[in-house]
Amino acid sequence: MRKIVAAGIVGVIVGISGQYYLGIGAYSLIPWGLVGLAVGAWCERREGLYAGALYGFCLCFTFMVAGYNGTASLISRVPFFAIIGLFGAVCGVALAAVGYFLKITYGGRQPKPKEDAH
Repeated sequence: MRKIVAAGIVGVIVGISGQYYLGIGAYSLIPWGLVGLAVGAWCERREGLYAGALYGFCLCFTFMVAGYNGTASLISRVPFFAIIGLFGAVCGVALAAVGYFLKITYGGRQPKPKEDAH
């Protein structure tokens, strides 16, 4: 549970900081993706999916809220930002799953050898 909450907090931090490196265009997605992969590699299977979903939602939602400077009130835009956050959650789950798969494949975790029964 702590890792899931930590992933949400990291999502908020990365989402808010995204406003500062937005000027590099589509390359700003690279840090978001790398952190999503790291979340999946850091967690176990099911926990990683929940953490990835929360990371993606928090990242997208806070990125939209932090960068909003429109004329309409922010509260009127929250439902739209929440929908974008759901898209971020789906992307976060996908990144976390890939991160977990990479950890299992290349992480050096070897199965225990079978013992000889003499």
